[in-house]
Amino acid sequence: MQSLGALNKYFVKYKWLLIWGVIFTIASNYFKILAPQVTKYVLNLIEEVLGNFTHGTISATHYDPLIQGFINMLSLEDATYKTRILYSGLILLALALISGLFLFLMRQTIIVMSRHIEYDQKNEIFNHYQSLDSQFYKTHNTGDLMNRISEDVSRVRRYVGPALMYLVNLLATIGFSVTYMFRENPELTLYVLAPLPILAITIYYVNTIINRKADKIQRLLSDLTTNAQESYSGIRVIKSFVQEKAMFNFFKKNSLDYRDNAISLAKTEAAYSPSMALLVGLSTLITIMIGGFYVIDDKINIGVVGEFVMYILILTFPVSAIGWTASMIQRAATSQARINEFLDIDSKIKNKPRIRNSEIKGKITFRNVDFVYPHTGIHALKHFNLEIKEGQKVAIVGKTGSGKSTIAQLLLRFYDVVKGEVLIDDVLVKDYDLTELRSQIGYVPQDVFLFSDTVKNNIAFGKDEAVTEEVEKAAKMASVHNEILRFENGYETVVGERGVMLSGGQKQRISIARVLIHDHKIVIFDDCLSAVDAKTEKEVLGNLYEYLRDRTAIVITHRIFSLFDFDKIIVLEDGNIVEEGKHDSLMEKDGIYAMMYRRQQQEDHDENEQQ
Repeated sequence: MQSLGALNKYFVKYKWLLIWGVIFTIASNYFKILAPQVTKYVLNLIEEVLGNFTHGTISATHYDPLIQGFINMLSLEDATYKTRILYSGLILLALALISGLFLFLMRQTIIVMSRHIEYDQKNEIFNHYQSLDSQFYKTHNTGDLMNRISEDVSRVRRYVGPALMYLVNLLATIGFSVTYMFRENPELTLYVLAPLPILAITIYYVNTIINRKADKIQRLLSDLTTNAQESYSGIRVIKSFVQEKAMFNFFKKNSLDYRDNAISLAKTEAAYSPSMALLVGLSTLITIMIGGFYVIDDKINIGVVGEFVMYILILTFPVSAIGWTASMIQRAATSQARINEFLDIDSKIKNKPRIRNSEIKGKITFRNVDFVYPHTGIHALKHFNLEIKEGQKVAIVGKTGSGKSTIAQLLLRFYDVVKGEVLIDDVLVKDYDLTELRSQIGYVPQDVFLFSDTVKNNIAFGKDEAVTEEVEKAAKMASVHNEILRFENGYETVVGERGVMLSGGQKQRISIARVLIHDHKIVIFDDCLSAVDAKTEKEVLGNLYEYLRDRTAIVITHRIFSLFDFDKIIVLEDGNIVEEGKHDSLMEKDGIYAMMYRRQQQEDHDENEQQ
């Protein structure tokens, strides 16, 4: 339950909605709880008409001051019995209308407050997700992240809304009812309330079980969501390997586990309703039986019995809702604990208190850099040294796993080095503001990602003010403009989730165009032409050469672009630079680079022969 303390900041923020909601709840219950006293008055009138009213007088019994004023008014007018009963009926109607009005206002404050809190909490979680570093996303499932921002937040909302509302309603109803009952007849009240301790023990026992089962269900739901999300994202792989049945069986197993645990929880919760009905029925039985004895013994009049029965009926829903409310609170506590678990995770990549905001020119320095991926332990770079002058074009080639992409991720500060220094313009990347740093470096990742939006919006991503001419110019430089025009809706074509409607080469070139539309001083291309043919590759490289004229560029690739005049080419192997120079000098060395180039030429030749 301590986890729910994280919500106190929201209650403070919306304190007036909460305060007015409590006031309206108390007011609604106050006017509702007066109805039994009016009923008692009417029953006493009837008993008086029948000549059986022997226990004192009507005016001598206990009434709320408001009802007592009504009775005194009728007595002064010397109204007939029928007139008094008629007016009593109108008073009951008025009390119901006033109570209903305050009930409406109660929901308009407390439930509205819960929706505001839900909105704020989802924004807080989403914003925190975006602030976390790459390491976090490599060790947590997307389905689990989605479940916490949707299902868990929804359960928390039911606590700050319905559960809180019913809790306040319960306290107000019990408070008013018990007060008036004790004032009327303490002895009968003790008999009527005798089942309540049994109720409290039952609630405590069942809620302990519910809390344990709810926590397990939430974790199973996260697994189920992750399983479904991965299946949808990888549907083409599943179909190509004919694994639909295997994936269905896997999902079915997880779904069965979730169903069985959910049913078990539902059975536990089902014990509440009959238990409440039994205890409420027992209280009603005690009221009629003991009250009947008291009437026979001339200790109370018949109106008091009717009043107590109505109090029991009024208490029926709030008391029966104790289990439901307690269940919602327990579930909310479990869900909030899961939310807090992520909110308490701090990104390892942070801005320092003293940060640097300046325009980047383009000089890059790696000085004795060592880097180990924390989630795998892979030693990606070892004593790595590299200097790129402002405006230079550098190619980084090497086999898969040689550490090429790590260079880009360290420059963008997705990770921090273990040892050594990474500098831009002779300033540590740690001393730059993260937003300023990343906004001045263009990056085309190896894993291309497109949003389920139009081609135009995907290219203009990050540049809201981009006009159509700029989008088309970027697409032309990426050699994808003509293909876009052949789409049915041109630049307004929706590419589908992750660009599923496009070919691999089209996705890569749209991703390149997304960078080219910006004016970055440093541009990094991470193996972003692997899915295009040789002709298109030459065309794109020719356009890039013009675009990169006054910019620092790093081209990370497993292919060798001999037609692109790089100022420097470095060959990586096991996190170390094994060769460095320009194309001609490296070919003369006849080392790893020359071997890679000859192999590539042979593969291109064989491919042309087959075509």
